[in-house]
Amino acid sequence: MKVDTLVKNGRIVTSVGSAPKSGKQMQNVRIIEKGYVAIDGGIIVKAAEGEPTKMEAKTTINAEGRVVTPGLVDPHTHLIHAGSREDELALKLKGVPYLDILNAGGGILSTVTATRTAGDGAMISQVLKSLRRMLKYGTTTAEVKSGYGLNTQQELRLLGLIHDLNSLQPIDLVATFMGAHAIPEEYRNDKDAYVRLVKEEMLPRVAEEDLARYCDVFCEEGVFDIDDTRDILLAARKLGLGLKIHADEMNPMGGAELAAELKTTSADHLLASTDEGLMMMKRAGVIAVVLPVTSFNLEERFARARDMIDMGLTVALATDYNPGSSPTESMQLVMNMAAVKLKMTPEEIITAATINAACAIGMGEFIGTIEEGKAGDLVVFDAPNLNYIPYHLGVNLSNTVIKRGNIVYKAQE
Repeated sequence: MKVDTLVKNGRIVTSVGSAPKSGKQMQNVRIIEKGYVAIDGGIIVKAAEGEPTKMEAKTTINAEGRVVTPGLVDPHTHLIHAGSREDELALKLKGVPYLDILNAGGGILSTVTATRTAGDGAMISQVLKSLRRMLKYGTTTAEVKSGYGLNTQQELRLLGLIHDLNSLQPIDLVATFMGAHAIPEEYRNDKDAYVRLVKEEMLPRVAEEDLARYCDVFCEEGVFDIDDTRDILLAARKLGLGLKIHADEMNPMGGAELAAELKTTSADHLLASTDEGLMMMKRAGVIAVVLPVTSFNLEERFARARDMIDMGLTVALATDYNPGSSPTESMQLVMNMAAVKLKMTPEEIITAATINAACAIGMGEFIGTIEEGKAGDLVVFDAPNLNYIPYHLGVNLSNTVIKRGNIVYKAQE
């Protein structure tokens, strides 16, 4: 048998199947102590135990006993923007709440100003730098939201740039329209008019030009309330977009309940969600995307991932990369915090960072596990076992990252 790429002598760790794993299912991972993965035409054609006899490969990678996992999936990022917000760190250290920073023209709105005035080339260069970091840390697929344009022209521009970036680097990008990320300055005193703009002008253009797979809304006090969020998401559904929601990040707004009502693909953040809301999400099959680095960086409470899993929910992990509350591209850091702060087991963590994250962006059929027929996206970790990955923090444990059978990152030894 001739193949393009062969990874041998690896300790393969993977979930199985294309459906999201919930509750106790998140513990069920397949571990092949000494196995190999064969990739041809970008697709896994064999993953098995033992030596790959009678197999020829153009490229052979000897994992030398290292852990081999599916490529990591980051299902919640705000990568497309200009500028940075390191000056806000001093305000956070003084205890100034995030919503106060936003209301003073900082936060999201300061990034909107920088993004609107930046050239396409400069923004692409900045995002490519972040994507290279993500790839280096093992992320092979990511969701990217718009939301720093906040007018029709700029939001369409950002979504167009996400599509351009897909062809400029290896990570597969899934675009989400998030015109309802904040109220722009020009609509500060007329939120209803801005909601109408999102529903009646932005969304139809996004759908007509096929620029996004999902629509997301920041449902929070001082931003978009439950009625606003429902109206925008229902308008998006009528136009054929999938639904996501920033829910209950800072206050128990009823975002989890709304996610269940609308059966959104995911509800993200969930720091302040009620037990009732979470149980409604479980019954509706909504994936809970938790973002521990954001909680750490804002010095806020952490999402109750342990409770969610014990209640039987499907939990996924993401960076929430953004220039304000979570300026990190590292899913490995997220995985460490999931263990230390969210009390998730290593098996639950790898499930949440691969197949569940893939399902949170509608990609579970194609990525997220090491199985025949799935994309040849792998990470060879410089780790002797699964437990080592969330245990050893503050360094990059990626030895080799493979995308569609091609080596896209190799650590210097």
